[in-house]
Amino acid sequence: MTDQPATQLDLTKDDLPDHLRVEDVVQNRFALAALEREKREGLELAVRARWIGLAVVAVLIPILNFHWSMLYYHALLALLAYVGWLQRRFGRVGRSRMELLLILVDLALMCFALTFPNPFDPRPWPDTVVYQFDNFPYLYLILASATLAYSWRTIFAVGIWGALLWVLTAVLIWWFGRTDPDISRGLAEILPHDPELAEMIDPNLVHWNIRLQEIVVFVIVAFTLAIGVRRFNQLLLGNAALERERANLSRYFSPNVVDELSRNDEPLKQVRIQNVAVMFVDIVGFTGYAASRDAHEVIATLRAFHSRMETDVFSHGGTLDKFLGDGLMATFGTPLAGDRDASNALDCARAMLQSVDALNAERAALGAPAIQVSIGLHYGPVVLGDIGSTQLEFAVIGNTVNVASRLEALTRTLGARIVLSDDMRRQIAAEQMAGLVELPGFERQDGAAIRGLDHSLTVWSLP
Repeated sequence: MTDQPATQLDLTKDDLPDHLRVEDVVQNRFALAALEREKREGLELAVRARWIGLAVVAVLIPILNFHWSMLYYHALLALLAYVGWLQRRFGRVGRSRMELLLILVDLALMCFALTFPNPFDPRPWPDTVVYQFDNFPYLYLILASATLAYSWRTIFAVGIWGALLWVLTAVLIWWFGRTDPDISRGLAEILPHDPELAEMIDPNLVHWNIRLQEIVVFVIVAFTLAIGVRRFNQLLLGNAALERERANLSRYFSPNVVDELSRNDEPLKQVRIQNVAVMFVDIVGFTGYAASRDAHEVIATLRAFHSRMETDVFSHGGTLDKFLGDGLMATFGTPLAGDRDASNALDCARAMLQSVDALNAERAALGAPAIQVSIGLHYGPVVLGDIGSTQLEFAVIGNTVNVASRLEALTRTLGARIVLSDDMRRQIAAEQMAGLVELPGFERQDGAAIRGLDHSLTVWSLP
């Protein structure tokens, strides 16, 4: 019949899971925006439910008791509908005195409507006869709708305030209410041998034992609902933290790797040696470009470039290890090895060239100079694991990383856009099970000297 607004989502340390701090939620503007959006939607739904419920009651009243004096209750229903509209208007995430006042007004109006006699009813009944109609369950509608508040404190407040107001109205009816002593005397005469039954059905009595039972059960239900909503809030905030953690992971890992890490965090904890494909990407001549350009233009160029490269890495199942100024390092097969890591790395490199071509077309339309990219690829064993003590970093280290970096630098000497090692080519052939000898578009380069190695390498270059 009525509803309560979402006074607040309780952002206190008592409401949060052990691993989540209040500051974590306060600083997460996306979570707060989502809560505000859900709050507004909840208020809209609650107010519509209130109006529908009130309309049903308005139709039901004349059916159950057709009398012109019943229009008095229709006026009270209209007031309850208006209070619901005010709650929707003033409802917000966070503490609101106006909302608390409206909750109190809502409960007081409901208790008044259920207990105080209709002043336009011509029947000279005792005022306490209203308790014979068992109207108290209507307060449970307010309590149930209070769960839409997303606040266990709001629910508990409804329970306590509702119980106190119900007792207050009972005291007022008992103290000031109209009675008919003749009815009590008549019942005593009719039931002289059963005074307890006479007292039970006497409409002049407030029946305090029943009133006490009503409010005790009401408070117990309110407490139970409050505990349930508090647990729901903890789950909600915990899930918000998990989603934020997943979002942070997605900045570095492809979606399929994020899913795996969400189910099992062991791959990040175990230090191990694993074969992976390593990629280094760099913008050719960017140092000179940056020296002659405005800082804002340089940053805009880097953002556009990194955005496209990052998208290509993730779309091919790679892991973004780190940005390196105007370049980046990516790995394929970390933290979990796949059956197409080298092939995915090569596909990613080709996609990056296409992305750079598209970026240059956009830059040409703006009169900006084109940029050139160089890519080095190598496949081999690396050491994987967390490094650091308190601030951990997932590290990929080893000679394979160094060789991939040297191959990227070798692109300048060979005049190529992509240079990959023969180890990389052999792994691609093994993954595709086709026994490839040459890669389409690539040229074989024998005897390439790599700094840090005591022997030369056979590499493959794409002009």
